[in-house]
This record gives sequence, structure tokens and C-alpha cells, in this order.
Amino acid sequence: MTRADLTKQPQAVAAMFDNVAEGYDRTNAVATMGLEKHYWRPQTLGEIAPRKGMKILDLAAGTGASSIRLREAGAEVVSCDFSVGMLRVGKRRYPDLDLIAGDALRLPFADATFDVVTISWALRNVNDVTVALQEMLRVTRPGGRLVVLENSHPTWKPFRVAYLEYMMRAVPVVAKAVSTNPDAYEYLAESVRAWPGQEPLARTIEASGWTRVQWRNLTGGLVAIHRAVKPA
Repeated sequence: MTRADLTKQPQAVAAMFDNVAEGYDRTNAVATMGLEKHYWRPQTLGEIAPRKGMKILDLAAGTGASSIRLREAGAEVVSCDFSVGMLRVGKRRYPDLDLIAGDALRLPFADATFDVVTISWALRNVNDVTVALQEMLRVTRPGGRLVVLENSHPTWKPFRVAYLEYMMRAVPVVAKAVSTNPDAYEYLAESVRAWPGQEPLARTIEASGWTRVQWRNLTGGLVAIHRAVKPA
């Protein structure tokens, strides 16, 4: 089975997601006990605040499950992912979406194209976070916004210990039951464990050129939404 490791080589990560594409949304729903679909993503949608006429880049859009909600709100959405397998599944499910294959480290878009760039559960999968954030900054219009949804560090230490134990032990077990490539979820659990907390990520976003960086914890810090603005 294909899985990446914490060196996050792009070809290995893309191949891993190609292998889990068909059942990716289902596995996430089970592993997060419905929180992803019914709470975390709606909260992120609220932060983005899509509206008619807004141009949004949904980066690492996967199968397009997040993009379709943005489009339904009237926004013009471009869904970009470097896993062709995920995009194929997305095209079959949502044939009207604008799906584009692209690397977060070399985005195939002109400068100052989008009003909002958003990325969910994928920033930790790139092998150079700063370069990815700078690319997102480049393609965002002055005054435009960044919205990042990502696993984070629970604010209560005992909860954090229990959460990491769940990620390392329970998530791979769940994946074996419902995923076509359970080995991939061992990497995903490892990447969550290695990911920095809320404040270090905010500093990285700011150091990449973004301003007015803030974050909001969801579910006690299990995940966090970071937001920032491109200088005008």
C-alpha cells in the first residue's frame, strides 16, 4: 500500500491520496465522528463568508466536498489539488466544479487572482509550509484573505494526551475498517502529532507576509481556524 512519511515528498503524498480518494470523505466522517462534516467545515464556511461575485481558491480541495458549498453560496470557486485521483472522484461527483491539478508550492495562477484562498487539512502535508503560504499570498488580491482549517493542539493537556492516543491508535483501526488504504492513515496520524500548535503556526503565517493573523479554536483546540489578510 502507498503511504507517505514525514519528509512529505510531493510524489509520495500525491500517490497516497490517489489511493484513498474513493473512500476519503467517508473515512473522515467516521474517524471524526461527524464533527468534520457537521461542525468544523460549516464553521470554516462561516469564516470564509462566500458570496456572489467573490473569487475563491479552494486549495487541496480533494474531491470538492468543500468547494461545492462555496459554489452554492454564489462564489466563483477554483478547486485545486495535486492528487489527480482525488480530482477524478470530485469530477464524477460534482461535474460542474472547476477542478485544476496543481502544486501548492508552484500554484498555476497569476498574481492577485483571488479574493480568498482557503486550505483545509492539507497545509501540514506540504514539505515547505512557508513557500506554500507565500504562494497563497502571491495569488491573493491586496486586502484579500487566507482561511486555514487544520488539526491543532487541544488547550487542555489531559485532553491533548487522550487525543494523540486516539490519533495514533484508534484512527488506523477505523481506517482498516472503512478505507482502501489504511496505511495512509498512519501517516496522517503521525503528521497531526508532529504539527505545530496554534501560536507557532500563526507566527509562520505572519512571517510569510500575511497580516492581522488570528485563530479560533474548535472543539477545545482539536482543530483551529487561522485567518489572515494580505497587505493592501
